[in-house]
Amino acid sequence: MKKEIHPKYQEKAKVICACGNEFTVGSTVPEIHIELCSVCHPFYTGKQKLVDTAGRVDKFKQRAAKAQEISSGRKGKKVKRAALAEKKKNAKK
Repeated sequence: MKKEIHPKYQEKAKVICACGNEFTVGSTVPEIHIELCSVCHPFYTGKQKLVDTAGRVDKFKQRAAKAQEISSGRKGKKVKRAALAEKKKNAKK
């Protein structure tokens, strides 16, 4: 191995989670910031938690509500065909 090209290994690198939990591990970086850890991860806690990055969940909910609103105003094929048949029936009389 070549000398002086490898990063220095930190025996006690500090890991800081967004929930406030802190623990130490070995790493080449002295301090690591993470969003989820074993204390707050839904798999380990059994509680559902939405990790919303840049408002993606809100954007999805807005799009779903808009699509629902549009689809509720539309008529189905059967309704349109019945109306067309009624119109043709009235035109022949």
